[in-house]
Amino acid sequence: MNKKNILIFPGDEIGPEIITEAIKVIDYFNESKLTNISYDFADIGGAALDKYDTPIKTDDLDKAKKSDAILLAAVGTPKYDNNPREKKPEYGLLALRKHLNLFINIRPIFVFNSLLGYSSLKSELISDLDIVIIRELIGDVYFGEPRGFKDINGDRVGYNTMLYSESEVQRITQFAIEAAKNRQKQITSIDKANVLECSQLWRQTVDRMMIKHSDIDLQHMYVDNAAMQIIKNPKQFDVILTPNLFGDILSDAASMLTGSIGLLPSASLSNDTGMFEPIHGSAPDIAGQGIVNPLAMILSLAMMFEYTLDKPELSKIIKKAVDEVLNDGYFTKDLSSKDFISTSQMGDKILERIKKQC
Repeated sequence: MNKKNILIFPGDEIGPEIITEAIKVIDYFNESKLTNISYDFADIGGAALDKYDTPIKTDDLDKAKKSDAILLAAVGTPKYDNNPREKKPEYGLLALRKHLNLFINIRPIFVFNSLLGYSSLKSELISDLDIVIIRELIGDVYFGEPRGFKDINGDRVGYNTMLYSESEVQRITQFAIEAAKNRQKQITSIDKANVLECSQLWRQTVDRMMIKHSDIDLQHMYVDNAAMQIIKNPKQFDVILTPNLFGDILSDAASMLTGSIGLLPSASLSNDTGMFEPIHGSAPDIAGQGIVNPLAMILSLAMMFEYTLDKPELSKIIKKAVDEVLNDGYFTKDLSSKDFISTSQMGDKILERIKKQC
């Protein structure tokens, strides 16, 4: 069995708590000879600032590039909120995405049947929900230049540049096309083309790309309408294709359809590697209390086996284990404030179910 090397970034606040539960699964698969995975650790975000006065070291960027896959837990801490951009924890994550050329972000939005009653929407609106958000991840206003602060007529101004090239739009659209072919052959492309030139280029490029794919149903939707429609009628969507900024906001909004943001994983891919992380943040308000939901982290591990390590059977085992544990009524505090189990207990429950399948 070929050995795979992964790099783990525990990160900040709740990060070390949830990554511990994912490592339990990796260790079991290794012990069972189902995988041959070695893993190393590196610091990012506030954890790296604490040790090195930088949100990520150059050596760790290079180490990530040489790895077969990356697991990342959470980045961000209030301790450094007032730092300049290059010294903010989140800058380490942006630098990592750019260094690895992770231009594809995949965020699946799904609902476990046992949690239909936990969403803020009626169960008939979300039963059998299956959306995938394909988000461009290394362009847009997060990376556009120029950016900064300056004085204009004595008034301090902050400015950013929203920017996309045709080639950037083409490559993420091509990935969405391939995803749609394996699903319902439907793409909803998100923009704000009635206002933004950047969005006009996005829409024009998507249209040109889709000429050769008449079998796929393409719909354009303004981002404000999309935010409303995700809440009003989420099952109208299948593949959502979106720029970086809009995708960041819409995927977090869509996560609440499931009942908790602590349930959803994500994959960020280049042509060479993949990074896998929960879509939630570092949740400093509950860090260190042993109550955080580790399921998004464990399901991110499942995505790693599916997309990068070529072990889809292990991905299915993990997903089934999560489903069974939730069906048995075991919940963390985000889902049940009165009768809940701890972070580590949830990890143990998942591992018990995995062992029964292996």
